[in-house]
Amino acid sequence: MSEAMEVGYDVPALPDMTEAEVQTPCLAIDLEPFERNVSRMREICEGLGVRHRAHGKMHRSADIARYQIEAGGACGICCQKVSEAEAFQRAGLADILITNQVTEPAKIDRLARLAGRGRIIVCADDPANVAAISEAAQRRGTQIEVLVEIECGAGRCGIAPGAPAVTLAKAIDAAPGLRFSGLQAYQGGAQHKRPFSERQALVEAAIADVRTTVDLLSAAGLACDIIGGAGTGTYNLEGASGLYNELQCGSYAFMDADYAKVLDQAGQPISEFEHALFVLTSVMSTAVPGQAVCDAGLKAHSIDSGPPVVFGRPGLGIGKFSDEHGVIADPENTLKLNDRLRLVPGHCDPTCNLHDWYVGIRNGVVETLWPVTARGKGY
Repeated sequence: MSEAMEVGYDVPALPDMTEAEVQTPCLAIDLEPFERNVSRMREICEGLGVRHRAHGKMHRSADIARYQIEAGGACGICCQKVSEAEAFQRAGLADILITNQVTEPAKIDRLARLAGRGRIIVCADDPANVAAISEAAQRRGTQIEVLVEIECGAGRCGIAPGAPAVTLAKAIDAAPGLRFSGLQAYQGGAQHKRPFSERQALVEAAIADVRTTVDLLSAAGLACDIIGGAGTGTYNLEGASGLYNELQCGSYAFMDADYAKVLDQAGQPISEFEHALFVLTSVMSTAVPGQAVCDAGLKAHSIDSGPPVVFGRPGLGIGKFSDEHGVIADPENTLKLNDRLRLVPGHCDPTCNLHDWYVGIRNGVVETLWPVTARGKGY
């Protein structure tokens, strides 16, 4: 074993270790439900007749992205930042959509350089930004594909649907070095609405805006190679619209605690996907009766969407968290020092960005380690 690969020096585990030997806290992937989730999304997209462009911002791992493409049939990946795209491209991924605006001159120049090494697609909602991207593409001798992002209810970025979006699409189509490739229409505000009826109403309004825009684009002689959006909470709605042709789901592969609260048409939690990502943690104190303290605090998982859930142990609850500690309610005093627990993160995306490695476990044994390739790549 090389010094750089000693447990606790650079990695939390090594292949063939048991789960009980893994250093905690760490990110653990239960590989069997993860693989089932990826397979299930492939089946869903094939049944709907749409492409899946897996959202890499969720896991920030080139290894996971490759698996989603090779085993899951994804046509490519999404990410949110130029530095993410750079990390993924360095790892050999060649079809990348940045589902965001890139407006700073230095970032636009980096974007243009990336386009010389593979397919790069970016979103725009402003004509001045389109002109700046065109200038960089010409200077670098590359072609950048651009989607018009429309504001369809998320309340973030996006130009108004309809005529304003068509005007912007025409500007992209006419700009040297650019290719108009379609629409970005992500209704992010709908993803975590608990009742199905609320998600459905929001997505139906977004679909109406997209349909109006597509019809006007068609009348102007502009076709959309990509009409993209959707997420783990609404993929079935956009996918069945007959309009969207690329879904951008990410969290489905891991399924965090918050998505598990989203309800289907029957009023039951979404059941297509299983929990596959956990923060593996160890009990470090049982000095106070009725509780145990674990080593996974705020530096190990994000609680912006609520606290984690103790997996497979219904008698245990979640108490407070501080930087390095998590309090587990254990009214029957069942836990002892160094017991291992799997915590389902409340929000997987920011939790993954807190760690350097994924520990892939199958049947209680470490099978693989995957680096979080684009950890910290927010610029």
